[in-house]
Amino acid sequence: MLLAIDSGNTNTVFAVFDDAGDILGEWRSSSDNYRTADEFGVWLLQLMAISDIDPKSISATIIASVVPANLFDLKTLCRKYFHNEPVVVGDSGVNLGLDVLMDQPEEVGADRLVNAVAAHARYGGPLIVVDFGTATTFDVVDGNGSYCGGVIAPGVNLSLEALHMAAAKLPRVAIGRPERVIGKGTIEAMQSGIYWGYVSLVEGIVGRISEEFGEQMNVIATGGLAPLFVQSTESIESADPELTLRGLHAIYILNK
Repeated sequence: MLLAIDSGNTNTVFAVFDDAGDILGEWRSSSDNYRTADEFGVWLLQLMAISDIDPKSISATIIASVVPANLFDLKTLCRKYFHNEPVVVGDSGVNLGLDVLMDQPEEVGADRLVNAVAAHARYGGPLIVVDFGTATTFDVVDGNGSYCGGVIAPGVNLSLEALHMAAAKLPRVAIGRPERVIGKGTIEAMQSGIYWGYVSLVEGIVGRISEEFGEQMNVIATGGLAPLFVQSTESIESADPELTLRGLHAIYILNK
């Protein structure tokens, strides 16, 4: 079985795949730069035991990380607790199965490339992947599966936190879908500005990318907040919360 690890700026996701490519277990941890390999190991082994997954059945591991400070401990976790050398997305010799058509290919986040791999494999192309993470990213993949570039905007929760931190009278609020655009109170107004503002952001950027690309494009959303936004715009065809994990599995199979 395969242990796939997706280390993002906010959360680190661990998933176990069986030999048929089905996910047997999936768990999230905060991406704490000070968490050691042993802390990850004790936490993960307990969760695997609850799910009746034997750690000895893990024969391979793969990691995609955008947090360099976490990578050493995650690699140590794989070696110490699962007794194998992990495949690391971005290392030389790891084949992603796509061309990166960027001026500086090494600058592209591992998670964005993994999403591109999974999206093209599952949905074809050309397409746009919208990832509602710490940043809200738009990644463009052409019909051949090549990564063409994209757009990076502040994430939803990051924008909410910035409002609270920069304006003395604005409270912390939870993201939600307001029933109306015109807020009748401060909290409603903030929720409306963030929610409907990001809906408009998605629709505007998707439209401009499609116009610039010159073709009709499928749009797939991923990330924890994707289902919340998919319900309010026709610009996104569907949400796929397991897209990054599926991409890690596909890359492992390609390099097996």
